[in-house]
Amino acid sequence: MKKSYEVLWASVAENDLLGIIIYIAEDSPGNALKILSKIKTRTSKLEHSPMRGRVVPELLCQGISLYREILSAPWRVIYRIEGNKVFIVSVIDSRRNVEDILLARLLQ
Repeated sequence: MKKSYEVLWASVAENDLLGIIIYIAEDSPGNALKILSKIKTRTSKLEHSPMRGRVVPELLCQGISLYREILSAPWRVIYRIEGNKVFIVSVIDSRRNVEDILLARLLQ
């Protein structure tokens, strides 16, 4: 039997996702719902395989290997694993300067 993990969303990650969905819904409510569903489905799969994501390259260059990511283009869902929990910490548009955003958030 595979180990099961609890997937928890940090409030900042929930706000990231909410901001993305609200922005997209202004032009296309249907598309916003599809994107929300896609991101939620991908993150729910972390319950059984949290190592599926890659280590965040921009952080690895800074010597930080604790954080992983899954992609739902163009969004990057950043998370970390602690024991039997997976903490979603950010949802970031990959077209932005991801390194600056992550370092500012994670090194506060």
